[in-house]
Amino acid sequence: MNSNKVLDAKGLACPMPIVRTKKAMTELESGQILEIHATDKGAKNDLAAWAKSGGHELLTDTEEDGVLKFWIKKG
Repeated sequence: MNSNKVLDAKGLACPMPIVRTKKAMTELESGQILEIHATDKGAKNDLAAWAKSGGHELLTDTEEDGVLKFWIKKG
């Protein structure tokens, strides 16, 4: 999936992946896609809830070799 920006949040514990995601989202235009790479298992629920509460859309998420990848479309 194509993304406008990639955020590397690997190795960061909660709440840092959300803090970094929030900051990265401010740099995108509405409709653009942020790709996030995280290793914190809690990020799966946290990012889904954060996207929904912020009016963004979690397009998809995958896991490869212990790395969680998320694609969030800015609302």
